[in-house]
Amino acid sequence: MTHAHMYSRFLASDPAWNGRFFTGVLTTGIYCLPSCHARKPRSENVRFFASCDEARAAGLRPCRKCHPDDFARGADPVLESIETLVGEVRGNPARFGDARAVVRRSGFGPTRCFELLRQHYHATPADLLLRARIEAARRLLLAGDSPLIEVAAGAGFESLSSFHEHFRAQNGMTPAAYRGLLSPGPFTVDLPPRYPLAHLLRTLGRDPQSVTERLSGTSYEASADLDGFPAALRFEFSKECATVALSDGAGAGPGWKPAAHRIAVGMLGLEQDAAGFSRLARRLGLARLVAGREGLRLIGTPSVLDGLLWSIIGQQINLPFACVLKRRLVENAGTRLPGGLFALPTAAALARLEAKDLRPWQYSRQKAEYLIGAARLVAAGTLDLAALPAMSATRAERTLLSVRGLGPWSVNYLMMRSLGFADCVPLGDTGVTSGLKALFRLEERPDVDATRRLMSVFSPHRSLATAHLWQINRPPP
Repeated sequence: MTHAHMYSRFLASDPAWNGRFFTGVLTTGIYCLPSCHARKPRSENVRFFASCDEARAAGLRPCRKCHPDDFARGADPVLESIETLVGEVRGNPARFGDARAVVRRSGFGPTRCFELLRQHYHATPADLLLRARIEAARRLLLAGDSPLIEVAAGAGFESLSSFHEHFRAQNGMTPAAYRGLLSPGPFTVDLPPRYPLAHLLRTLGRDPQSVTERLSGTSYEASADLDGFPAALRFEFSKECATVALSDGAGAGPGWKPAAHRIAVGMLGLEQDAAGFSRLARRLGLARLVAGREGLRLIGTPSVLDGLLWSIIGQQINLPFACVLKRRLVENAGTRLPGGLFALPTAAALARLEAKDLRPWQYSRQKAEYLIGAARLVAAGTLDLAALPAMSATRAERTLLSVRGLGPWSVNYLMMRSLGFADCVPLGDTGVTSGLKALFRLEERPDVDATRRLMSVFSPHRSLATAHLWQINRPPP
C-alpha cells in the first residue's frame, strides 16, 4: 500500500479500508479511520499508521468523530448508545412528546444526534418517532377493541386527526380498516395520489416465466410466507387501490391478513418518502431524474430470504439469466402450491443441498457455495433474517458483510429492497452507473469512487435515487 493509494482511499472515505491503516493529520494532531468524513487535508500533511498505538506514539490523539480506538478494539459505544435510544423510542413512543425529547434523551447535541440517526438508521429523530408510533398503533389495533382515541394516545399521537393522517399514509388504510384485518375476506390498500402504477406493473412482470409470481394485465399473483404458512396472494390493481386476497385454493393460518398487509406495504413502498426525494431532485436542478415518475418507489421483496437469494444469484450476471437461475432453484427445491405457483425454498431445504447439486442448473461453483453457505447460516440460526429489519443500518451491514459471498453490492441491494433502509447505494451496479452517466452527461460510466461521490448529493434518499436511475434509460411503460 503506497502513500498515494492510501491517500486515495482516505479521500474517498472508503469504509472497506477501516482497520487496514489509520490516517494521521499532522496539522491537527489527530488520527482517524479512512472512512472519516471530517475535512480532508492535503497529502503532505498526512501520515499513515498500521495501528492506533503507532499513531499515539507519534504524538497524535484519536478523532472524536470516527473513534478509531473503539473500532480497533471492536467496540462501538456511540453506535450502542444510539441503538439503546432507538430501542427506548420503539418500546414506548408515547414517552417522547416530540423529536426534541428524542434528542434530549440521546445525550448528544441536536446536530450530532441528527447526524448519528441519519448515519445509523437513515432517519431523522422525527422520522424515527413517527414510525415507532405507527408500529405501536398497529400492535394496539390488533390486540384489542379499545376506542381509536385511546389507541392514538397509547401510541403517542397528540390528536385523532394526526393519527388518522399519518397512519393512512403509511398503511394505505384507516386505523379502523386495519383493525378489520382480523376479519375474514380480502382487504384493500389505497395507493397514494399519482402513484406510478405502470412502473410497478412493469417491474412485477419482468420475468414472464417466473414460477413464484405471474402478472396478467392488472392482476398479479405471488407466493408468500404468511408467518410460517406458504401461500399465494392475489393483487387486483386499479389507479386508486390494490385489493389483496388469497389465491383460489390457497391455504393460510387465521392471521394471514396482517402478514399479507406487511408484504403489500413493502411491495408498494408506502413507507418511502417519494415526495421528499422528488423535492430534493428538483432543488438540485435534476428534475429530469424524476420527470414522469415523481411517485416512484423501490419495490420491496416478499421476504428477506427472497432478497438474500436475489442478492447472491444476481451477482455479476444480467437480469434474464438471474431469472433463469432463480426459476431453476425454485422448481427443484421449492414447493408447488395450489394454482400452480411455487413457494420459495426454505433455508432448511437449501441447507441440505450441496454445491454439486446446483451445477446442472448452470450455477457456478462459487455462486452455489455462496448460496448454500448463506442458507446454512440462516437454518442454523447464526444469521437471523427476522432480526435484520429492526437493526441499525450499520449493524445490519456489518452482519451481512460477514457472510461469505456478500459484498457491498449484495448487501446494499438487500438492505434497500428487503430491509427498507432509505440511504443505500449498490456500488458497482451497472444500472446505477449507466443512469449516472446519462443524468450527468458523463463521457463514461463512473467507477466506484465516482459513484460514491455522485450519489452523495442524494443523501438521505439514495435508495430512491437508485430506483430512479434504474429507470432513466428506459422508455416509459
